[in-house]
Amino acid sequence: MPETIGFLGLGKMGLPMASRLLDAGFELRVYNRSADKARPLADRGVAVMKSPAEVSTRGGIVISVVSDDPALESLAGDDLAEALGPGGLHISMSTVSPAISRKLAAHHSRFGAAFLAAPVFGRPEAAGAGKLFICASGAVAAKQRAQPAFKALGQRVFDFGEDPGAANVVKLGGNFLIIAAVQAMAEASALAEKNGVPRAALLDMLTQTLFACPIYQSYSRRVIDADFEKAGFRASLALKDVELAVQTAADSGVPMPTLSLLREQYLAAMAKGRESMDATVIALEAAEAAGLKWGS
Repeated sequence: MPETIGFLGLGKMGLPMASRLLDAGFELRVYNRSADKARPLADRGVAVMKSPAEVSTRGGIVISVVSDDPALESLAGDDLAEALGPGGLHISMSTVSPAISRKLAAHHSRFGAAFLAAPVFGRPEAAGAGKLFICASGAVAAKQRAQPAFKALGQRVFDFGEDPGAANVVKLGGNFLIIAAVQAMAEASALAEKNGVPRAALLDMLTQTLFACPIYQSYSRRVIDADFEKAGFRASLALKDVELAVQTAADSGVPMPTLSLLREQYLAAMAKGRESMDATVIALEAAEAAGLKWGS
């Protein structure tokens, strides 16, 4: 019989992930700062709690999917760690800094609870279908205990050892590569169109040949369609991820000049009021720099 899971955070990723766990037979207790977002689960009989500590059971499991470091730290304070207590497990599936995961792992250990970093790759539709790629790091026993939940949520789990921050480093590195791919496609598309070649013709050829892989194929459609108003992942959150990567690189003494360029592109988008548009809106920045008009 699956364990009861406490679930914190019911945003664009959290809600389909919680729904997927419910479909897989897990009982849930959920909390979200905006209680109205829990309504779809409440309508299915899920208990909606009034605080993060109330979602946990002594020695139980809590999963959190929140937007950033401050949100995670505010939810994972003394009340939650103490409520979990000895044998408890907090699985953080958010995109946060490696530093906050290491800090919270030490914090939880003072109450006898474990902390496991398990950020994911995949958009909300993948979450709802149980097709996420999960990166996990933390204690071996914690990863073993998390396997039933991981099986429901993901198509594959990648183990990055026992350092709680390692999986977060991988997630930030992966997001950097995705955003860099968008920027590269946008610049190549601007070059093509300034010389009379439609960007659709360029990208359709390249994503069937040299770049025939899911990321280029998926994100090329967003560059081609230029419908940046439909935000699967907001530009403001992408900037947050870039800033986390910038800080992690600085802390590690790693120069990342391309990352610095991407940060400038997002800052330019923010200055134009595009924070709520899709993260691929940096393609619009590249087009405008070339004197082109795409989409929004």
